[in-house]
Formats: sequence, structure tokens, C-alpha cells
Amino acid sequence: MQAARLHEYTDEMTDALSIDDVDRPTLEHSDGVLIEVEGAGWCQTDNHIIEGMWEEYVPQELPMTLGHENAGIVAEVGDEVTLVEEGDPVICHPVQSCGICRPCRLGEDMYCENSAFNGLTTDGGFAEYLQTNERAVIPLPEGADPTEIAPHADAGITAYHAAKKAADELNPGDACVVIGIGGLGHIGLQCLDAMTAADIVAVDLKDEALELAADLGASHTVNSGEEDVAGVVADVTDDDGAQQVLDFVGADETTGLAPDVLAAGGDHHVIGYGGHVHEPSQTLVDGEMAFRGTLVGKYAELQELVSLVDRGDVALHTEQYGLDEINTVAERLEHGEIEGRAVVLPS
Repeated sequence: MQAARLHEYTDEMTDALSIDDVDRPTLEHSDGVLIEVEGAGWCQTDNHIIEGMWEEYVPQELPMTLGHENAGIVAEVGDEVTLVEEGDPVICHPVQSCGICRPCRLGEDMYCENSAFNGLTTDGGFAEYLQTNERAVIPLPEGADPTEIAPHADAGITAYHAAKKAADELNPGDACVVIGIGGLGHIGLQCLDAMTAADIVAVDLKDEALELAADLGASHTVNSGEEDVAGVVADVTDDDGAQQVLDFVGADETTGLAPDVLAAGGDHHVIGYGGHVHEPSQTLVDGEMAFRGTLVGKYAELQELVSLVDRGDVALHTEQYGLDEINTVAERLEHGEIEGRAVVLPS
């Protein structure tokens, strides 16, 4: 089969991955599931993996097939699998968890002590077939298109996970600031709109992104290249500030907004990454504010998100590409030229 493989870390996206002929995976365990991949979303994290940003955080053995946002059709199952059978459409949680370590027993999939992460620590879905396990697959409702829903496996669940944490702290009439209405941000905004009665303030540098935000339920939009974000938030909230901030950019400039836009006791959720948090400890103490990280989400949260998608509360804006265009996708995302999510069609 063909697969898009990373052979060495590089900052050059034009030829970052090579299309190689590799063996089709064979199931190694009785709980294994083989997926014929119909859609694999490209993520900013894929660019970061190519750049070697994750090397010091997780074990990586190159060459490796990237791709952690995967959906498709079950091609084969292990002897003990009962959740799905051959021919079923599924979406794949990116983490193959063990189910028996303490974090798994607590329902914390992302903290599994024996996990494999598709496209990060083990071969992913930029290939015709993906090997995963029963604990990672979620059957799709009738009529759901695996090609269209694939990016929810990471982009969607990550945005939902952050929105759900924020929703727990938002009361009707509170303000929530969403920074970056891109591939994740436009999903997170819809999740907030579906789960809360908060006033959503959307922040972006692009007018077209802000127009999309307004269409998706934002109460207010702010072009951060032309307007003072803190001033607009102050006007909207009568100087109280926003109770929650969802930062889908994670740059120094966006994390730096926190003290100026958060209400007392508020949270700044860092979802995008690549920048830093530069705040004196006294700033956190005086405002009793918190920076909270977001790492994908739980299996159950992906189930919940699929339900929102099935109800029509959350929709994806996608562009589709062939496997042979994989480096074009990497380069376009690096230059901010993709609106919504890019989906690679390996077959």
C-alpha cells in the first residue's frame, strides 16, 4: 500500500513527506482493528511533528507514517472484537489506550501509561490502511461520511474538550473569548454555542474568519490587527472581563492577552501551541486566574461530539486533497492558506 512517511525532521514543508510503498498492516493483537482509511485530517501538529518539535516529549522512530485524524471502514477485526465488524464506518480516537492502567480506569484516555498515538508514536492514517484497536474506534451514525468527519478525531475532540471545560465555568450572560477562528477555533465556537448561553467574542486577524464566526454564533467579532482586543472585551462586559478564554493560537501575543481580558477567577485555555506564557506569578495570584492546557480529549468526549455533529449542531469546513498532494497541504497550512480543515484521501 502507499503511505506518506516522515524520514527526517525538517523545517521545509515542500518535500517533508515521501510517498512510499509499504506492507499493509497485519493485526498483531486479538483486540486489533484494521481500518481502510477514507479520510485523514491534516493538523498543525503534523507540521510540528515534521519540524521535530515532539521528539523530546514522546518516543519517535523514523521513518513513520503521519496522520492522527482518521476515519474509514473496518476492513478486519481481531478475534475478541465485538464493538464493530467488517464494513462498519468508524472514526478513530488518535490514542490506542490499554484500558487497565490507573488513568484508563479513571477514564483519562490521554494519560494512558501504555498508549500508542497514531501518527505521533506509531504509524498513522496518511495511508491506505491504519492499524488501531477496539478501544479507539467509535461507530458512526447512519449517513455519516467518514471522509467529512475525519478531522473531528483530533481537531474536533480537542476543541470540544476545551469548550466543555469552559462551559462548566460559564453562566448565562458571561463572556467567552475565542481566539483564532481557524481549523479548531471554528469547531470550538460551535461547541460553545451549542453548550452554553454565554456571549462569544471571536478574535482573529482575518475578516473572512470573523465573518464565519458571526455566521456560527459569535455575538461579537474583533479584528486584532485593527482593534484593541482588551478594550472591546471591556466594552462588551462593562469592564468585568471575560470569564473564559479559548486560545486556539497559543502564541506569545495571545497568551499575553490573559491579564487584560480575563475576569477575576477566569481561565485562559491554551489549545494552540508554539509560543510561551510570560506572566509574573503575582499576576495569577492577584486575579486568581489560571492558564489551562488542552491535550486532545477523552474517548467519551469524541462520542459526545459525534452526537453534536449528528444533530447538526457542529459542522466542519473542509478542503480535500489526494495523498500525492500531501506536501502541498503541509506547505499551505504553514503559510496559513487553508480555511477550516484539510482532509487527505489516501485511497
